[in-house]
Amino acid sequence: MATIGKNILENLTTGMYADSKVIYREYVQNACDQIDKAVELGIIDREQAEVFISIKEDERFISVEDNATGVKEADFIAQLGDIANSDKKVGVDKGFRGIGRLCGLAYCKTLVFSTSYKGETKGSKMVFDAKKMREMLSSPVKYTVDDIMGAIVSTETFPEEQEKHYFKVEMIDINHENTDLLDKQLVSDYLSFVAPVPYVNSFHHRDAIYEHVASLHFKIDEYNVEVNGNPLFKKYQNRLYDITNATNKVKKAYDEISSVAFKDFVDSNGQLLAWMWYGVSRFEKAIPKAANPMCGLRVRQGNIQIGDNTIVAKFFKEERGNSYFVGEIFAVSKGLIPNSQRDNFNETVERVEFETQLKKFFYDTLHKLYYMASATRNDYKKIEAYSTAVSKYQEKSQKGFIDINEKAQMEAEVEAARKRKEEAERRIARFKESGAGSEAEQRVRRAIEQKYEDQKTTQRAKDAEKAVSKVTAGGSKTKYFTDNLSKLDRSKRKLVQQIMAIIRRIVSKEVADQIQEAIEKEFR
Repeated sequence: MATIGKNILENLTTGMYADSKVIYREYVQNACDQIDKAVELGIIDREQAEVFISIKEDERFISVEDNATGVKEADFIAQLGDIANSDKKVGVDKGFRGIGRLCGLAYCKTLVFSTSYKGETKGSKMVFDAKKMREMLSSPVKYTVDDIMGAIVSTETFPEEQEKHYFKVEMIDINHENTDLLDKQLVSDYLSFVAPVPYVNSFHHRDAIYEHVASLHFKIDEYNVEVNGNPLFKKYQNRLYDITNATNKVKKAYDEISSVAFKDFVDSNGQLLAWMWYGVSRFEKAIPKAANPMCGLRVRQGNIQIGDNTIVAKFFKEERGNSYFVGEIFAVSKGLIPNSQRDNFNETVERVEFETQLKKFFYDTLHKLYYMASATRNDYKKIEAYSTAVSKYQEKSQKGFIDINEKAQMEAEVEAARKRKEEAERRIARFKESGAGSEAEQRVRRAIEQKYEDQKTTQRAKDAEKAVSKVTAGGSKTKYFTDNLSKLDRSKRKLVQQIMAIIRRIVSKEVADQIQEAIEKEFR
């Protein structure tokens, strides 16, 4: 008869996850599955269902508790002691392998499961000596799984009120190398995007998201999850920020999510594989992660995140494309089955088709979107550049040119800027008139247009055009800066003019301006 060695248990505990915070996801996931059952059985209303996470840093203690079904006393040992077996349904329940509950063994000295089923007067408790387990795993002795479990597990019952129904996980004496698990802010930030929690109320586009999923006859699974009494929400922001002061982490908005767009992914049989929403902005630049933890497109199944915010980056024409977007992809097909680590899906026909469609959409639509945004912004910048060139020419006309060559050069720069401006205006007008591009592209163009209208870019260009016409039509005498050098005679002014022209060619503009200012001050 075959025996199962201890290495299997090591793989299911200490070797299962690269990120220790994943234990929170596993226990929250299990709690949500039980909440669904409790609602179905009429034990609680969904609004009453909650997952309570308690972190006591000083005591190095963590607990995760739900008010769902609990486990019957008669089923307790069989259900909790059955490793890698589960009665959960693939494609229905969020967890289904029966191994996630063991994850806490890697990170504490003692792991405790406590539970009570509504209507019973006894609760049940299972205690795991996690420290002893790790000692036995590292021992040269060839222990079996049965050997280890028999040595580290104890059970007991205790009196409990009939109306109580819950399941509680306690991790006692967290390992010192896993102190990050006791950081309440870090854990809250992690779960706010990983856990199946609602969107924060301040996110303007959440109603549009709910309306779209309702039109597909689906819903987004959402649960009340608290960390030390503080409810968790997906922290999606309406604005995109840059950090202007690294020391004080001062943030400044540089863009905004003006709307959201949607895409449904359907298989060859017309069945929905997944759907997604993504934020429409001006796509000013790659979103700085430090100031925008929501950045990147995230994949979710059962509203629980799969992998991290870079999981789909490989499907872009260039991986950096993912950093321009905010959004979520909800897998709904039962054929999209998360793997054990929940960092991707198992290899199935549905996964292949899903990834093929993602790549096509990212190549054909999303890649084009932020490149189109860049081209549109450049057109408006060319309009701005013309106004700037005219302003510089006007300023120089008033102060005085160095010589006729500088005047001719600046006039050529104004003319070149004018041509680029007119080409840009024609492109903008052409897109407006034709209504070319997808709905998302048109929204991006409108958002960019609104920004530059608010900045009165086009009006300044029109004013600049009038200013140039006035200067060229006036027939006024050209002014040179040496005209003000009254202390010098005509020949010396001519010499200064020639010297200044040489200086302008060989030093920076800033230095040249300083020299010119000093000359004017000295000889005016």
